[in-house]
Amino acid sequence: MTFWYLLLAAAALIALSACVYVTRRIHRFTPIKRLGERHALLSWLVSLCPLAAPALFYIINVYSAAIVLMHMALFLLISDGVCRVIEAAKKKKLRRDLAGVIALGLAAVYLAAGWYQAHHVWVTRYEFETDKSLGGDIRVVEVADSHLGITLDGEDFAREMEKVRSAKPDVVVICGDFVDDDTEKEDMLTACRALGQLDAPYGVYFIYGNHDKGYFRYRNFTSRELRDALAENGVVILEDETADVDGRFLLIGRQDRSTPDRADMMALTEGLDPEKYHIVLDHQPNDYAAEAEADVDLVLSGHTHGGHIFPAGLIGLAMGSNDRVYGTEERDGTRFVVTSGISGWAIPFKTGTFSEIVVIDIRERD
Repeated sequence: MTFWYLLLAAAALIALSACVYVTRRIHRFTPIKRLGERHALLSWLVSLCPLAAPALFYIINVYSAAIVLMHMALFLLISDGVCRVIEAAKKKKLRRDLAGVIALGLAAVYLAAGWYQAHHVWVTRYEFETDKSLGGDIRVVEVADSHLGITLDGEDFAREMEKVRSAKPDVVVICGDFVDDDTEKEDMLTACRALGQLDAPYGVYFIYGNHDKGYFRYRNFTSRELRDALAENGVVILEDETADVDGRFLLIGRQDRSTPDRADMMALTEGLDPEKYHIVLDHQPNDYAAEAEADVDLVLSGHTHGGHIFPAGLIGLAMGSNDRVYGTEERDGTRFVVTSGISGWAIPFKTGTFSEIVVIDIRERD
């Protein structure tokens, strides 16, 4: 919790600085400067008008407003930097009004694209081969990070499950952060019913993410009610447990990294049939070394949202928070997949990635 409070404090400080910079930068526009010569107070009020954009997003939440404000400031800073370079090269002072207007326009376009990438859900497909006997091809659909309530409510989630149904999966896995602190009970129940209506011969499996059990505990349903709703709709919850799926492959569902008593990877795989294909569900992608050492075949994760807001993913990698932000890689024979998720936490933009459902076909090598 201390980390979250520090992160929020830092974000608040940056947002406040951005607010001051944007206001002062707009106040330097020539028409507003001229207005200030006659009506100082009015000129400052006019300078505040562009802040209506982040204020509008405050209706969603404070994080959305801060993101809009920060991007306005960032694009204005970039435009000023470009102008300084041109001024130095030409040894001539430029009027920066047009550059400022273009910068704000580009910020709006950039965030509009981010809004679309967050709210539109693509289907991403992977194909992997194995030397192990599967008894035929296996199609796994992975859904993660719905964080119900930010870009998807319960009905939206149910509509997106049509894409899962259309993929004709053998098994569906929900890899954590299904709900959030702000999720409404009715949305949770509607989404659980949608999972129960999926036509997957081998069922739907669920692991907890770091948000599913709640941080601040003010939502209008309990963790017990979430568990019961999933179970009532036939969803199997795995908490450091293994499911033998029709004798064809093994699903190993890990508790989230944030769980104090989570089992280590070697303990989870001890005694398992090495001839069977092992699929690990692990919400946070940051135990790759242990999972590769345990010689599992495939690890499916989410959590990172594919980077969500650029360059957050790169910063997370540099800090060692995750082993991977998005996509697939192989380590010592173990294949890893990280999805950007069907939605994301708190912020209704994705500027570093897009929303997706992942379809994975696993085939026996000829």
